[in-house]
Amino acid sequence: MTSLLVTAHRMIITPAGSPTRVVSPGYVRVEGGVIAEAGEGPPPGAPDTELPDGLLAPGLVDLQVNGFFGHDMADADESGWHTVVSRLPETGVTAFLPTFITAPVAAQAEALRRTRDLLPGLPPGTRVLGVHLEGPFLSEKRKGAHNAAHLTDPAPEAIRTLLETGLVKLVTLAPERDGALDAIRTLTEAGVLVSVGHSDATAAQVSAAAGAGARKVTHIFNAQSGVHHRDPGVAVQALVDDRLSPGLILDLHHVSAPVAELVFRAAAGRVVLVTDAASAAGMPPGTYDLGGEPITMPEEGPPLRADGTIAGSGLRLDEAVGNAIGLGIGEAAAVDAATRVPADLIGRPDLGRIAPGAAADLVWLGPDHRARTTWVNGQNVFGGGS
Repeated sequence: MTSLLVTAHRMIITPAGSPTRVVSPGYVRVEGGVIAEAGEGPPPGAPDTELPDGLLAPGLVDLQVNGFFGHDMADADESGWHTVVSRLPETGVTAFLPTFITAPVAAQAEALRRTRDLLPGLPPGTRVLGVHLEGPFLSEKRKGAHNAAHLTDPAPEAIRTLLETGLVKLVTLAPERDGALDAIRTLTEAGVLVSVGHSDATAAQVSAAAGAGARKVTHIFNAQSGVHHRDPGVAVQALVDDRLSPGLILDLHHVSAPVAELVFRAAAGRVVLVTDAASAAGMPPGTYDLGGEPITMPEEGPPLRADGTIAGSGLRLDEAVGNAIGLGIGEAAAVDAATRVPADLIGRPDLGRIAPGAAADLVWLGPDHRARTTWVNGQNVFGGGS
């Protein structure tokens, strides 16, 4: 379809130079896969699709997806990639960063090359924006579910090896490791977003990382030094430093509801909702894989390692948006945290907003805030409608 006109009972728009807001009613006109017009009130013609309830939002952008639907992204075969890319629109996600957790640098480089070679053959579905490397440059003290045997310092040759494919868009590292600040500068100069995570750093060390170019904090409060009135750590700096965007796994298990509300209040306009989804996401209880090691998906709560360590999540990003709204976070702010903020962080201002010139990536969220219909480039990739 080259053109599409959608009217919505309620809709999120991001006017140029203005804050994101909810309009009711609203419309969006798509030409050639790009939003040509978006506004409030009646549409300029007969609509192709009418959305009588719920909320029309930009397609969701997830910067941390270890796996989904039974497949771990680091070692998924081509069929696994096809499944994930084809089915993520069911969750409202129209763009994502597959996330490879800690492994030997050589193994990560091989996974990157394998990914590079299979990307051109993927079917229509969620966009792959690059790869997020979560490790191996992490703290042994805050390793979480990562394999401590493979943790190492970010030596220049390791950084060069990982950058060779051009696929790396985000790297999570611990800034207290030897050579980390130089690595942050190198990665930033290469156009890679750097996130502080799995770190025992002090607030001062995190501030130094931001000074070197880091702009994000990976899953705030999880696997990092926290809040102490005389010994502030990563979480404190994430909340008070306007240079940093804290990622938040809002499944209400990783972080409690009052603390999640604190994050949104303290870091207003900077929060990034992520799933940190593992291969168990979207699957029934059972045993699955994360980074080559088994994890167990229980009846309730996130997946776990054998020692009880939380290992990713089973969260959907549309569910995270709904949880934020349920906490009293305004709809515009909740949606922004899963669309515009992450898109801007990775240098994709053409994504994550309903505004003229942006890609026509859209999701119709029902009254329960779950995806009903999803479009990528104006093409329907999930649900009913045109």
